[in-house]
Amino acid sequence: MPATILVVEDEPAIQELIAATLQHAGHRVMRAYSAEEGLQQISGTLPDVVLLDWMLPGMSGIQYARKLRSDERTQDLPIIMLTARGEEQDKVAGLDAGADDYLTKPFSPRELVARIKAVLRRRAPQMTEDCVEVEGLRVDPVTHRVSGSGCQLDLGPTEFRLLHFFMTHPERVFNRTMLLDQVWGDHVFVEERTVDVHIRRLRAALEATGHDRLIQTVRGSGYRFSAQPA
Repeated sequence: MPATILVVEDEPAIQELIAATLQHAGHRVMRAYSAEEGLQQISGTLPDVVLLDWMLPGMSGIQYARKLRSDERTQDLPIIMLTARGEEQDKVAGLDAGADDYLTKPFSPRELVARIKAVLRRRAPQMTEDCVEVEGLRVDPVTHRVSGSGCQLDLGPTEFRLLHFFMTHPERVFNRTMLLDQVWGDHVFVEERTVDVHIRRLRAALEATGHDRLIQTVRGSGYRFSAQPA
């Protein structure tokens, strides 16, 4: 599934090569030549992954990674560190700063795309193309088809994204703000009660096969997707 990827790299030739590789793989690319510029980019649009060079002018990649991890809005953002430093202590320092993965230059385009896919599968499974199935409810993100116990179900695009997000994050409780950020996007400004409207529509679409019971209301906290009794 296409992801929005922020590339923070101060060398124009390397940044262009990375951007071309990612665009060829179907991803959307945001660019920054410094950590400060990267912070400005993220303040407007939250990407799905950050590719972060270690050696940057001004704030280093290590400092930038720590800053992202210290902010509630970006603390779960997948980060892949890009660097020419291949020593074990450097890798440990990058991972300790909050990086999810570490890629030593030079690297092949195929390896870069594979590492991004692996990080997304761990950190943001809703961004992958893997089918998800729970209790006979199946979502295929490639064909945008949903079935319940073998019967096709008709969901609107927002309800589809909402269900896919829930199914890839089972048993976790999400409040309205978190769902708005993750499903609608944190740069989209809509009323929090909009979430309740789409939850009702989603439950109505799942009611025919009895899977509406999987969308649970957690009083005073938000919503949870669970096969366990509420």
